[in-house]
Amino acid sequence: MITLAFCIIVILVIIIVLQYRMQTVRTAQMKKVAERLEAIMTDRTAEKLLFVTSDPALQVLMTKINALLDMNLKSSADNTISQIMMRKMLSNISHDLKTPLTVVFGYVEALSLHQDMDTEERQELLSKVHQKTAQTIQLIDTFFNLAKLESGDTEFPITRVDMSELSRINILQFYDMLSAEGLEVHIDIPDSPIYALGNEDAINRILNNLISNALRYGADGKTVGLRLREEHDMVCVEVWDRGKGVQDSHKNLVFERMYTLDDSRNKSVQGSGLGLTIAKRLVETMGGSIHLSSKPYERTVFSFYLRKMNY
Repeated sequence: MITLAFCIIVILVIIIVLQYRMQTVRTAQMKKVAERLEAIMTDRTAEKLLFVTSDPALQVLMTKINALLDMNLKSSADNTISQIMMRKMLSNISHDLKTPLTVVFGYVEALSLHQDMDTEERQELLSKVHQKTAQTIQLIDTFFNLAKLESGDTEFPITRVDMSELSRINILQFYDMLSAEGLEVHIDIPDSPIYALGNEDAINRILNNLISNALRYGADGKTVGLRLREEHDMVCVEVWDRGKGVQDSHKNLVFERMYTLDDSRNKSVQGSGLGLTIAKRLVETMGGSIHLSSKPYERTVFSFYLRKMNY
C-alpha cells in the first residue's frame, strides 16, 4: 500500500515538473515573440513572425498575428496613398478655384478703376465675370456632390429604367459638340427597350461624364461610340473612342479623386478630375460596376454594368 502511494506521488511530482518546464518554455517563447513583434512594429517593417515551436496554440497565435501584421501593413500603405491623393486633390482644388477667381478679380478691378469705360466694353467684361463665376460655382458643386456621395448622404431611389431611351437622349445632347469637332459617331442601341435597375438622374450623370471624358481625351481619334447591350443578367453600356487612351500603369488610377491625364491642365481638355470618380461612385451606389479597357489609338472603352430587369 505504501509502495503504491509512493508511486502515485512520484508520478504527480513528475507531471508537475513537466508542466512547470512546459510553462517555463512557453513563457520564454512568448517573451521572444513579444520582443520580435515589438521590434517589427517599432521599425515598421514588412517582416513576419518566424518562430519554430511545437506548441499548437502558439502556432495558431503567430498565424493570427501575421495576418494582423499584413492587415496593418496594407492599412498603412492605403493611408499613405490616401494622404498623397488628398494632398494632390487639395492642390488641384486650390488651382482650379484660384484660376477663375483670379480672373474675376482682375475683371472687377478693371471695372472699378476705369469708370469711364464705354458701355460695350463694360458689358463684355461683366459677361466674362458672369461666365467665370458660373464656372467656379459649377466646380464647387462638383466637389460638394462627390463629398455627399462618399459620405452616403445622397439617396437614389432605385426603379426600372429604360436604358435604351436614356442612352439615346444623352448621346443626342452632345450632337452639336460632336459635329463641331468633326467626329465620327457610332451608336449601337437596340430598337426595343432594355430595362435596368437604377436611378434615372444618376444614370444621366454617368453617361454625361463618360461621354464628356471621351470627347475631352479621345477627340484626337476622331471617333466616339456608344453601345448598349445585355450580358446574362446585366445591362452593359459602353462609351468608347479611338484616342490616345490610358497606359496600363495608369488604369488603376483613372477613377481616383482628382486624377487627370498629363495634358489635363490644357484649357482645351481641362476638367475637374472628378467626373470618373463620381461615375464610379454612382454606379456602385446602384449595385453595379464600372471598368476600363484601353489600347491607345485603337479602342478605349469605359463600360458600366447594372442589373437587368424584366419587362
